[in-house]
This record gives sequence, C-alpha cells and structure tokens, in this order.
Amino acid sequence: MKSKFVCVALMLAANAWAVDVSMPPTKSAATANVERGRKLLISRQETGCVLCHRIPGMKEGGEMGPSLSGLSQRMSADQIRQRIADWRAVNPQTFMPAYFSTKGLHNVAKPQIGKTVLTEQGLEDIVAYLLDATKGP
Repeated sequence: MKSKFVCVALMLAANAWAVDVSMPPTKSAATANVERGRKLLISRQETGCVLCHRIPGMKEGGEMGPSLSGLSQRMSADQIRQRIADWRAVNPQTFMPAYFSTKGLHNVAKPQIGKTVLTEQGLEDIVAYLLDATKGP
C-alpha cells in the first residue's frame, strides 16, 4: 500500500511541472540581465535556489528540488516566471518559498511584512539566466 502511495505522489509531482500556469513578463523583463540572474541563483543568503536545485553551469547544487537542466526546453518563460514567483499556484503543498508573492504568508518577521523575497528585476534576471543556461544546442 505504501509503495502505491509513493508512486502516485511521484507521478503527481512529475506532472506538476507540466501544468500550464503562467505569469506574463513584468516591466523589468526588458532590462533582465543573465549575469545578475546567475549571481542571484548561487546566493545562499538572497535566494537559496542552489541549496535545493541542480543549476546548469554551476558546480554546486542540491537534490531536494528538481534539476533545472533543460528547463527552457520544457517550459516557456511565463511558466518559469510563475514557478519562481509562487510555486503554490501549481502545487499548493510545496515547500518551495514564494519568491515574488506575499499572499497567504503567516508569521512573517515584522520588517518583512508585505515584502517579497525577490524584486521584480531579480525575478526577471533569474528567468533570463535560466532561459539562457538551459537552452538546447
């Protein structure tokens, strides 16, 4: 019984990446910078992405979240943006932080109330890096 539950959970998690939930570009998309996006992704203090994900072009990376290799071949920029902004729109049970949303957050430190982890520019910079670093040959 337990193995059936694990199989179903894994199938649901795998299919969550395919759900068509997307977020249109912000105003800052026009000035997105690949290098700034790379720096944000490897920053353990600012984003922590590298703690959970394998990131193309980076030696370090965690195993808790899915690998981001080939991401731009599986998703559009709008889908990538949504998953970074607030993965809960795709998977309400996720433990991935909402990087560009404050909706539904509780027990937030007073100085951080109403503030997102990423700025609009930071969100677009990370999307730019992922699109660039994960494109095919």
